[in-house]
Amino acid sequence: MIEGLAVGETLPDLAAGAPVVLSHPAAAPDLVARLLDGLAPSAPAAVLLFASPGTDLPGLAATLREGLGARVIGCSSAGEFACGGYGNGNVVAVGLSARRFRADAVWLRNLSGLGVSEWMTGLRGLLTRFDAQPRRQRFGLLLIDGLSRQEELVAATVDAVAHRLPVLGGSAGDGLRFEETCLVLDGETHRDSAIFALFETDFALEQVIFDHFSPEGGRMVVTAAIPEERLILEINAEPAAEEYARLIGLDPEALNPRVFAENPLLVRMGGQYHVRAIREVTPEGGLTLMSSIETGVLLALGRADDLTHGLEARLRDLGGRPALILAFDCILRRLALEQAGLEPAVARLFADWRIAGFNTYGEQHGGVHVNQTFVGLALMEQHHAA
Repeated sequence: MIEGLAVGETLPDLAAGAPVVLSHPAAAPDLVARLLDGLAPSAPAAVLLFASPGTDLPGLAATLREGLGARVIGCSSAGEFACGGYGNGNVVAVGLSARRFRADAVWLRNLSGLGVSEWMTGLRGLLTRFDAQPRRQRFGLLLIDGLSRQEELVAATVDAVAHRLPVLGGSAGDGLRFEETCLVLDGETHRDSAIFALFETDFALEQVIFDHFSPEGGRMVVTAAIPEERLILEINAEPAAEEYARLIGLDPEALNPRVFAENPLLVRMGGQYHVRAIREVTPEGGLTLMSSIETGVLLALGRADDLTHGLEARLRDLGGRPALILAFDCILRRLALEQAGLEPAVARLFADWRIAGFNTYGEQHGGVHVNQTFVGLALMEQHHAA
């Protein structure tokens, strides 16, 4: 991973005010000083923080808020990347200069209470006080507690209120422990919550969405499920874990996160296949997913296509090098890439295309929640815009 990378300083072809990306070990004793020194010259309107589990994110966010006067928005991760390879144990900070950005944010609290009306009121208030400016574009960032099991509802609610905006985001992670996540806004933190941040910029915007699976083999039917727990009890009228293992040619005892990453379940929606990633096998032999599932749903096994070349081809379609691609990349996609020995290719790709963000428990775009998908937003100088 590249530490202390200041994009605007190392790439003189970019206009002043380009995003600044920093990555430092979370345990560094001088972490706060490093971040303040690296971010202050850009006079940021907002700082995005993505950090490994165990980092004192609320304290760090509060200190940066006070020292920089910027909105500080962030979450815990299942891994981090900053214009280089995947990493762990780091804090990635993205500074968005006030010269090029405006930002505001709102909490969406009590996800388990399904407070949709309250969320909508907060979202509408944010949009109302954030009037669009001529020749500038707006986009939304959505960070959600990755253990809430409410990503589908939250993403759909945001899309209903802000449906004309590009909104992307990720589910906050906790490594591979799946025990506790953390979201922060200016030093404040709440459990069972999400943050919606609204940005305005003079950069041109283009979404970059990529997954590397296509359906393979016969279909499967979910014959018993508990939707509110994202739990499959039976597939094809057989215990879920046993039937899944049989279909991929393994013993149930061999199932683990790397196997799940290489053999995801796919569901067809809106004419496209979306990944329904498996999180774990339950003691009773069920399969807990990272997205919603219902009885009667038809599933297919996913076959991995090329893990990196397809993404690189999509990036070349941008028509130029971005100032930054803010990205949310599923932890299971990362595991599949590591299993295939493609870490050097990923590091090169992320460095060449200035990709920074975090590994998630799920990704949001276009009002839907997906898994094992690369979801990015490219910030392009206006002369690169289509």
